[in-house]
Amino acid sequence: MNIATSRAKPVERLAAFVADLRFEDIPTDVVAKAKIHIADTLGAALAGARSAEFGLARKIAGQDGKTRLWGTQAFASARDAALINGVAAHAFELDDAGGCDHSGAVVMPAVLAAVSASEHAVSGKHLIASVVAGYDVGRRVLEAAGGYDSHNSLGWHSTGTCGTMAAAAAVANLQGLSRQGCVDAITLATSFSSGLWGFIHDGSQAKKIHAGRAAEGGLLAATLAAEGFAGPSKVFDDVWGGFFRSFNKSSGEPEKLSEALGESWKVNRAVLKPYASCRGAHSAVDALEDILQETQQEPENIISMHLHLSEMLMGMCGHKGSNSMAGTQMSLPYALAARCVFGTAGLDAYTSQCRSDPRVGAFMQRMQLEIDRAMQPLDEPVLTLIFSDGTRTSRMVPRATGSAERPMQREAIDAKFRQLGGMALEDDRVSNLLNVLDTLEQFDDCRRFETLLAGDADNRPTFR
Repeated sequence: MNIATSRAKPVERLAAFVADLRFEDIPTDVVAKAKIHIADTLGAALAGARSAEFGLARKIAGQDGKTRLWGTQAFASARDAALINGVAAHAFELDDAGGCDHSGAVVMPAVLAAVSASEHAVSGKHLIASVVAGYDVGRRVLEAAGGYDSHNSLGWHSTGTCGTMAAAAAVANLQGLSRQGCVDAITLATSFSSGLWGFIHDGSQAKKIHAGRAAEGGLLAATLAAEGFAGPSKVFDDVWGGFFRSFNKSSGEPEKLSEALGESWKVNRAVLKPYASCRGAHSAVDALEDILQETQQEPENIISMHLHLSEMLMGMCGHKGSNSMAGTQMSLPYALAARCVFGTAGLDAYTSQCRSDPRVGAFMQRMQLEIDRAMQPLDEPVLTLIFSDGTRTSRMVPRATGSAERPMQREAIDAKFRQLGGMALEDDRVSNLLNVLDTLEQFDDCRRFETLLAGDADNRPTFR
């Protein structure tokens, strides 16, 4: 059966796209975008090797394996490494967003685990194509499930639920699965979809495991499909037990799985994160930066802050900090206060010492947060600052730094990579890795990443 025909189901057309995608099919600008996100994810993961969550997760790994735990001298089985490296990539909230949601943290650990298990050389071109395929599938599944607000507002964390299919597709492309094999990989992955927003209420570390489980589940699904394990053929149909009915209580929009394939490249939808917090806090930090720059005021002159925000954003990021690092990174008020007190909302502002700084608490006491019922769930907040001289200024940033509308400059992207990579690697190794990633399409064998990503995070203190 030719599943690329117009009579094919959307998931079959999507699987055909995944199976057939080659580097030469991908526009130059999309290749460049994918390379940035590959490097960004690895930088975030190398830093994450210093996280408490990474240290805890690696305790469950078996003793046998040949897949690198990034940033260390240790190895694990491919599936254990996909899980643990996925935790590392998402640990500090510095991995990309806007895909499935956190596509890099689910795709890259799965893909490089599959590379390490390969008996043959995997070129940089092949790696790029597999990553592009993964980003496409993860975002398309989320859009077909009603989009971020519809799916996540029910309590599902789309990084875990939709990211599993992203990882499965990426590995399926890398392994050269047939079209039917890609159908099986993607549909099998739905059985490993999981992840709830329950972590938001108490600062739980559970969110960090979602990316790892999605990477592990996607790798498992593709590996089973390669052996002929059949997936549920009707899982994206309007049936009892189907993905859309189960995860969105509706029939979904399955046609979005294959809409504009090869024209609308979903990696272009992904965004970088300059701040070490939930993406929901980033636009407000940008608004603060803009106001301070334009008014030439200092943060200490702020006597009050007022935020109008959607009900969804209030529930997700409206709390004023937490004792735990994981909980604090989900706090919009903390991100604003950290920028005012420490001059940054980057990772250095989230240490235990910073979190307990009384100046941060004092700044958060100046903030008033108010739900605006007229706002849509994904609308960005409106920030109003009142200064000691009576000046009152409001600002809403529609797309935060790291997006296509407000891109991070290349210097900032490289600086982020060097800072994060340097948390696990020596400076010369960071520079070498960045050079390889900059010219990834010329790289002959990605199995060499097993050596390039070896570091000494085990000999450095846990970042808390």
